Amino acid sequence: MPVDFDQLDAEMDGIINESAEAADLKLASMISSITRMTDDEVLELFPNSGDVKRLKDLMVIVKSAGDRSDKVRRIVSNAEGFGDVILTLLSKFA
Repeated sequence: MPVDFDQLDAEMDGIINESAEAADLKLASMISSITRMTDDEVLELFPNSGDVKRLKDLMVIVKSAGDRSDKVRRIVSNAEGFGDVILTLLSKFA
């Protein structure tokens, strides 16, 4: 019996998309539980999991113990990764 790779590919893509959507919902819920944003706002502002991870990484720096200059240095050293997150947050809340 020959394998229909087109059908197999379509089914696998569907499963991957469902998993990604479920993961995005869980990540949004986690972020909203530690911020003033709702799940919907998190999903609207950060629609993919990579953005949510960068937001979390930025929050870790901001909330870490340490002086302000150290936090600024750490943010600047990761500016390329945080730039989009910072711009998104400022566009929404500024």
